[in-house]
Amino acid sequence: MVFRKLMAAFGAGVEVDTVLHNAAVRPGELMRGTVNMRGGGSDYKVEGISIDLTAVVEVESGDNEYKTTYSFLRQQVAGTFQLGAGASYSQPFEIAIPWETPISAIGGHPLHGMRLGVSTELALAGAIDKGDLDPLFVNPLPAQEHVISALDRSGFRFKKADLERGTLRGSTMPFFQEIEYYAGGQWGGHFSELELTFIAGPTQMDVILEADKRGGFLTSSHDSYNRFTVRYGDRPEAVEQSLQHGLQAMAKRRGWF
Repeated sequence: MVFRKLMAAFGAGVEVDTVLHNAAVRPGELMRGTVNMRGGGSDYKVEGISIDLTAVVEVESGDNEYKTTYSFLRQQVAGTFQLGAGASYSQPFEIAIPWETPISAIGGHPLHGMRLGVSTELALAGAIDKGDLDPLFVNPLPAQEHVISALDRSGFRFKKADLERGTLRGSTMPFFQEIEYYAGGQWGGHFSELELTFIAGPTQMDVILEADKRGGFLTSSHDSYNRFTVRYGDRPEAVEQSLQHGLQAMAKRRGWF
């Protein structure tokens, strides 16, 4: 274990190491871990330990863009206790990953443009220390994998992914994910790029598609937008059929079919 010294400015000398037992999870699953602590040269009263799930989000402000970190879940995993001088303390925890947590890995590989993490917050000696960000890899749900695989088979090529500030209809998150693709296959003559967004829940998810037309990107036009629902019990071929219908609906509205 690699301990990190906390509260140096307060002379506490307390060290902490958070170990994630399953750093790769899916939405709706439990993330399990242990916070390990080691006391310094004196006894200290620990006032609480919390775990934060955070995401790096892109924010548009006027003509400028910048990135900031959002905490989208915070859970206290330990209350008040005494940490003796030089003593060791371990606190196991389980945290349910929210259904709307964005995807940050596919097929065991980090998704380019995505940064999700876990940080440990320690309240000690009247002050709060938030630790470094440990990476969190969130894999797609099976239904999300069906959509992504269907896009691959249709000739779409992954470009990048990011998180945008804002709340979509049906969502509770202060941001939403856009997975961007270059169009290919039969769709290469109709679209230049496609953006994919999931809004997942316990039993079903909404799939949001936004496409551009050749020669210009439509950022707000309803003509380039389609939204449909996938239930988690739907067969993969039914999911692919819904996707194809969504793509065709956008193309028909533009007169491309």
